[in-house]
Amino acid sequence: MIALESTSFMNRTCVAAQTSHLAANKKYGNIGQIKSTRSVFGKNKKSHKISCNIVKSENPSVVDRVLQVFTTPADTLNEGIASFYDESSGLWEDMWGEHMHHGYYEVGVPVKDHQEAQVDMIDNALKWACVDGVESMLDVGCGIGGSSRHIARKFGCKAKGITLSPRQAARANAISQEAGLQDVSFQVADALNQPFEDNSFDFVWSMESGEHMPDKDKFVGELARVCKPGGRILIVTWCHRVLKEGETELKPDEQSLLRNICDAYYLPAWCSIADYARIAEETGLRDMKTEDWSDEVQPFWGAVIQTALTPQGFFGLLKAGAGTLRGALVMPLMKTGLVKGTIKFNLITATKPLN
Repeated sequence: MIALESTSFMNRTCVAAQTSHLAANKKYGNIGQIKSTRSVFGKNKKSHKISCNIVKSENPSVVDRVLQVFTTPADTLNEGIASFYDESSGLWEDMWGEHMHHGYYEVGVPVKDHQEAQVDMIDNALKWACVDGVESMLDVGCGIGGSSRHIARKFGCKAKGITLSPRQAARANAISQEAGLQDVSFQVADALNQPFEDNSFDFVWSMESGEHMPDKDKFVGELARVCKPGGRILIVTWCHRVLKEGETELKPDEQSLLRNICDAYYLPAWCSIADYARIAEETGLRDMKTEDWSDEVQPFWGAVIQTALTPQGFFGLLKAGAGTLRGALVMPLMKTGLVKGTIKFNLITATKPLN
């Protein structure tokens, strides 16, 4: 959940946190729509926009006001994201280990060890996407590198990862070096302006980073650009539900729930998996398929909440800082959103054509 565009998003209508601590007129703006006119394979694309179906509240609720107290100051969305993960990643590693994403829990089967479930998430996503071999991979929004190391070991491949958080990149490199993984490395970079040549990786992986992207077209476009022809892209991400026929936006209570989550986790506009599918098709990707694993991740947030309520978790939150505490306060909203069906845990995979 890490890499973002750093340029002029203050004028965008898709934004993350509205905070009273920002300097005058340095607000992220209203959570609204995403626009893009970027070409992907060197061809001009017709611009379109994605409705995130969330509007700014003119009458903040009690929850809004309470969460506002714990807002961490930031002048740009990228800085907010980097600060949040710089602050919180150490605590997460202490409590949960190297994997900073949901676990996979088979429906109808007793809940397993949660760290094992996180590894199962990686393996089941790879299996679902028919990934049975990799030579070089890119991990977009790499956290502290758990997915990269697991996939590198699994396939014996080279791996690079990018994050906005300097602390995450440093920690990811340290763990990899200690493990003797010489062909696994991490760096600070923007997912919407990646420092790699075209056609660099045969597998491009994004595990729970897409929700941080303010420009979903450019996000998918960059994944496609750095992917080799014939290579595969796999995005695992939080989405909002697909709108029903006749709906133009989410219901007010759904908007309020997502807005509070956006504020806490520095998230811009949410979109649906249908939006991602349309973007992938317009980008020129092939062999696309999508899936909904919302049921398979249901036990996760309850487990995270329980961990936060332990003495180690509670004092760790206080020590980590206001931003991390704010994130903890909205964890029940993530659980509620999944149960109600407002939030979806989706996967999308596709291949880059050979020509």
